[in-house]
Amino acid sequence: MKQLILICALIAIAGTAQAECYADYKAKRDNPLQLQYGVAKVSDGACSKQQAARELAPRLRAAGWTLLTVVSTFGPEGLAQRKASAGPFFLRY
Repeated sequence: MKQLILICALIAIAGTAQAECYADYKAKRDNPLQLQYGVAKVSDGACSKQQAARELAPRLRAAGWTLLTVVSTFGPEGLAQRKASAGPFFLRY
């Protein structure tokens, strides 16, 4: 019984100690039309595409961009492969 309680406690602790979460997204500006692909850090609680969109849209809007879509969410292991594609929009917003 003690082992079961210990296992449950460890699972609960692991769940609260989630890895960092990132989202890659597409955004636009009008007049003239500009398109952007970027990568942004989002809170651990926003590590789904829908939640990341809710978190990113106001950040981008404040800089004059309109969020088109969140492509995916991922952990730090996905940063390196996206850095070159995101260019100046890598972790900018």
